[in-house]
Amino acid sequence: QVQLVESGGGLVQAGGSLRLSCAASGRSFSMYAMGWFRQTPGKEREFVAAASWSGGSTLYADSVKGRFTISRDNAKNTVYLQMNSLKPEDTAVYYCAADLEGWGAASNEYDYWGQGTQVTVSS
Repeated sequence: QVQLVESGGGLVQAGGSLRLSCAASGRSFSMYAMGWFRQTPGKEREFVAAASWSGGSTLYADSVKGRFTISRDNAKNTVYLQMNSLKPEDTAVYYCAADLEGWGAASNEYDYWGQGTQVTVSS
């Protein structure tokens, strides 16, 4: 079992920055990959970024590449999503997720999910 709790969401103006955090507990954090996804009402959950178990390999959606950075601190059992140059279209509920057996952009590969944190970017 893995429990995930996101924090750091909020309201920010376009062009601003936010850093999301996701604290994990349960199974050894350094043994699985982590990802960030987002979802807006009426749309499917969308991949944002993923990091391998060590953080040495990362993957980004084209829409956030160059603006968002995923990182993880295995000593603190936490994964982060630094979001810069935010745009109104980044508005969504952001979820972190744990993939125990692999890693990638497919949401159905992830085994555990947090409750989500709202990010709202005003124009």
